[in-house]
Amino acid sequence: MAYFWIAIGGALGSMARYGCGGWVARLMGGVFPYGTLVVNTSGALVMGFFAAISLQEGRFLVPPSARLFVMTGVCGGYTTFSTFSLETLNLMRDGEWSRALGNIVGSVVLSLFAVWLGYVAALKWNTRG
Repeated sequence: MAYFWIAIGGALGSMARYGCGGWVARLMGGVFPYGTLVVNTSGALVMGFFAAISLQEGRFLVPPSARLFVMTGVCGGYTTFSTFSLETLNLMRDGEWSRALGNIVGSVVLSLFAVWLGYVAALKWNTRG
């Protein structure tokens, strides 16, 4: 049954990635892959928040299948590391070295910050009555 929930979550996450990434790319335009950067950062924020909020001592006690659905399925389908890698390779291949480096640093730093921020926010929420 776990595979079913992961598959459903992955499908929903992939559709959200396509919609959000496309919307941001149309909004921002240009060569830089802003859509992928926004998707990876927001996915990390959701992952960190849900990981902390659903801890055993968290605000919501959720079954393991719900954690699989959200974290492995939805977030796994939504975040786009393989797309990030290809877009960065394309930037390098096109000689856009500073943009490639900006994408690497921006994606890693923003995603780490976002997952930390989501986690900390949920831990604080967990302690509220």
